[in-house]
Amino acid sequence: MNKQYIMDLLKKGKRADNRGLEDYREITVEYGISPKNAEGSARVKIGETEVVCGVKFEVGTPFPDKPDEGTIMVNAELSPLSSPDFETGPPRIDSIELARVVDRGIRESKCLDFKKLCIKEGEKVWMVYIDLYSINNGGNLFDAASLVALAALKDAKLPKYDEKSEKIVYEEKLKTGLHLNELPVEVTVCKVGETFFVDPNFDEEDAVDARLTVAVLEDGRIAALQKGNIVALTPEEIDHMVEMAQKISSSLRLKL
Repeated sequence: MNKQYIMDLLKKGKRADNRGLEDYREITVEYGISPKNAEGSARVKIGETEVVCGVKFEVGTPFPDKPDEGTIMVNAELSPLSSPDFETGPPRIDSIELARVVDRGIRESKCLDFKKLCIKEGEKVWMVYIDLYSINNGGNLFDAASLVALAALKDAKLPKYDEKSEKIVYEEKLKTGLHLNELPVEVTVCKVGETFFVDPNFDEEDAVDARLTVAVLEDGRIAALQKGNIVALTPEEIDHMVEMAQKISSSLRLKL
């Protein structure tokens, strides 16, 4: 499907799969898909796009400037089996950007209270590892990855930490999960020509001139922004894209 055909459809407010410009494909969220291998896990499908996430906990040393705060580390693995565009080897720019966008939404929104991850100030804190894996790339990995990370965090239970032996007892999990202050749902708004739309499928994604991923909180406040692709955006276009994201975010939040 060539770019001109996609542009012609979008100008008419149409898409090849009969969706509207502000319509997502079918979204499904599954919790606890890997209880034996992770303290929290989830799977999200947006149309043909599928991403899974595992949350693991380790005990580490806090940063010197934040002695009473734990932290998060987000990693994204783009499997070659999920797309012909992905290759084996060291992390590509694509995977680094995906991980950073998800990380920024969670971190800047104060989704997690890092102080509550402190075990002993200046010595021991919980490190939360959020690992994302693409199973199939049918377009719009950003929104799928953000949604699955939030779902896995909701599913996560801290393991028991034995202070005497200074070891984590992964077999014993606390009854309470992580307290999430916010759910920073990310919506990626795309621009092709003069048209703006959301949730690009694989073919549409190749035609996108510019995109803006917006992390939106429940009350509509913006926690983070990430601009992608080479075409510049005017301040007016950014305002319009942010407003679209704010409007649409509530429907994604309901999926959680």
